Amino acid sequence: MSRGWDWESGEGLLRLDDPEEWDAAFERGESRLGTAAISLAYHRSPAELSLRIVRAMWLPDEGERGFAFTATGHVACLNGELTPELYAALRAEGPGGLAAHPTRDTLTFVPFRTLPPWFKWRWVYVTVGDRLEAWWLRCVYAVGDAWRAVRRRGA
Repeated sequence: MSRGWDWESGEGLLRLDDPEEWDAAFERGESRLGTAAISLAYHRSPAELSLRIVRAMWLPDEGERGFAFTATGHVACLNGELTPELYAALRAEGPGGLAAHPTRDTLTFVPFRTLPPWFKWRWVYVTVGDRLEAWWLRCVYAVGDAWRAVRRRGA
C-alpha cells in the first residue's frame, strides 16, 4: 500500500495521480489498472497518459478494460482532445461494445474539425442515425396518441 491506495482492494485508487506508480503497478501485474487509469485521466494531460490507457485497454479482465475505455471518454470530456494512440485504440475496438460510450463522448466533446477523417464519418453516421431515430419516435408517439384518441371517442 502506497500513499493511501490499495491495489488489492482498489481502495483509494481514484486518487492516484502518479503515472510512475501506475507503471510500477503494471510491471508488478496488479489488478485494477483500469480504475487507476480513470484517476490519471483527471490529473494528467492526454499526452502523459494515453499509452497507459491503451495498455489498460488490453488487460485480461474485461471490467478493467471497460474502465480503461471509460478513462478515454473522460480524457475527451475533460480536455476536448484525444491522442492518435487513443483514436487508434477506439478504432481497433470498433464503435460498439466497450468503445460505444467513449466514442459518443469523443463525438460530443472533441471539436469536429480536430477529429480524424474516419471519426468524422462516424460523427455523420451517429448524427443521421440519431435524427432518424427521433423522427421515428415522433411518428410512433403520434400514432399512439391518435389511436388513444380514437379509442376514447369510440368508448
